[in-house]
Amino acid sequence: MAKHDQFDDFFGDDDSSPVVDTRADGRLLRVPLKRLAPNLVNPRIDFGTEDELIDLGKSLRRRQLQACPAVSRTAYLKLWPDHAALIGDVDYVLVTGERRYRGATAAGNPALNCVVDDGLARDRKTFMDAVVSENVDRQNFNPIEEAYAVQALVAEFGSNRAVAQHFERVDGWVTQRILLTHLAPEAQDLVRTKAMPLDAARSLGKLARDNAWDSPKQLAWWKNEQKERSAASAQRLAAKKAVKRASKIVIPKPLTTAKPDETEQQTDPFYGRKTLTNGAGGNPAAPSAPDETAHQNHVPDPRPAGQPADTAGATAFDSWHSGAALMDAAISNLSPSERSNFILRYFHVSSGVEAVIQDMRGALAVEDRTSLAIILQQVAHGLLQATPAEGAKAAAAHESA
Repeated sequence: MAKHDQFDDFFGDDDSSPVVDTRADGRLLRVPLKRLAPNLVNPRIDFGTEDELIDLGKSLRRRQLQACPAVSRTAYLKLWPDHAALIGDVDYVLVTGERRYRGATAAGNPALNCVVDDGLARDRKTFMDAVVSENVDRQNFNPIEEAYAVQALVAEFGSNRAVAQHFERVDGWVTQRILLTHLAPEAQDLVRTKAMPLDAARSLGKLARDNAWDSPKQLAWWKNEQKERSAASAQRLAAKKAVKRASKIVIPKPLTTAKPDETEQQTDPFYGRKTLTNGAGGNPAAPSAPDETAHQNHVPDPRPAGQPADTAGATAFDSWHSGAALMDAAISNLSPSERSNFILRYFHVSSGVEAVIQDMRGALAVEDRTSLAIILQQVAHGLLQATPAEGAKAAAAHESA
């Protein structure tokens, strides 16, 4: 039991557990590189450039802070006896640390510090877990290396779920990575160099798996996918620019409207809000729909002066088929109050909000629709604000109350 002193309670450290040496042989070994070999089941294939490895080797020559875990040759060959000729006549096989081994070799270093633990070679499952876990947890693998590492673990653990539970991940975490193993080598290279994003790579991997696509079909899919992504990106950029342009639009101040005739308030059946209607003979208890004939009379006749009216077909004239021309005529000939009635009438005769949206959408481009929507929002905001006259009237009513 560890010695207990008077300061333990002060520091809140009253744990009497002893320090235990957990290394297999209790010794740090400095193993000559000629007596050491990397294992042949490491899924990592990207160890950096020759210059990067030389720099690493020089750093290890000055000081190696992290020892490489290793197992004896005998323990390793019990798991993979067919590797005997491949690893050669060495004493130890690395579990992890192959990059350090390659760096030391490139820099001409004589040896590496290793800790030998044959317990890591108890079985293939334990050994592969030791090989893969450190790199997966520290994200040292590139996506393709990680995919093959997870695939190797599935082979030893027996199922995707067993691997997911071991790493405390959801089942989909395993599936998404194994999908990349179905990519053709050319497609995998695109993932390694980050020329193909992971979401696209996983989608392609699933298609390749389900449809047995070869390399040409996979690359053709990626070429088409790039076009679609480029078009979508351009559309988003155009919409963003349209919003920016529309935000700079200044809505002109409304003209002073003429005082309406004697009116009564009636509920608009389309929007359920109060609108102004002619009060002559009106019945507030049973409001009727607006007089269509009366409103039609507000629309100016676009025909040249002096031309007789054609009551049988007023819509035969070109102006009646041009929304722009008709609106120009309304703006030029109607008073402000009648322009309001002209616009309001459109909503009265529309078939609902969806119909209005379809009318407004028309054949407009995305940026134009965005601009129109922002303008309508600004108009709505202005309409909900009381005019000075309405504000004064409301204040007077409050004082009299």
